[in-house]
Amino acid sequence: MRKAFVIVSALSLAAFALQFIFAAVGAFTKPAGDDAYALHSVNGMVVIPVLTLVTILFAVLAKAPGRTVGLAALPLGLVVVQALIAGLANGSTDAAGASTPFGLTIAGLHALNGIIVVHVVVSVHQAARRLANLPATDVAPVAVREGEPA
Repeated sequence: MRKAFVIVSALSLAAFALQFIFAAVGAFTKPAGDDAYALHSVNGMVVIPVLTLVTILFAVLAKAPGRTVGLAALPLGLVVVQALIAGLANGSTDAAGASTPFGLTIAGLHALNGIIVVHVVVSVHQAARRLANLPATDVAPVAVREGEPA
């Protein structure tokens, strides 16, 4: 299960890297229609959440420490924040439908949150690799107080 955890965390990291590429595709598509960000949207709203859930599952099955399982779950919450930020940025337009300074600032937070979530996913992948390199008996050690049975 540890190797599977490493593999799925690497796939998740790849999906997040592709997310930046898909955002650039949307930004540089001319003319920019409603479907310019289709790849970005599908990857961010379907592929990434599914891979994150699978990563959480494999972290649990690999008997990763609770902190690592929690770290594996964090991208799911950050993806929800991404969707909220994007919705707020897209909704922050003037009467003519043009971007406002407030909307553009919020859009910048969307990019910043994307960078943060990539750092989290990198940390998850590093934790998975460390776990995979431990001997099977070293998984999720439990602290035992002196005098208590192990």
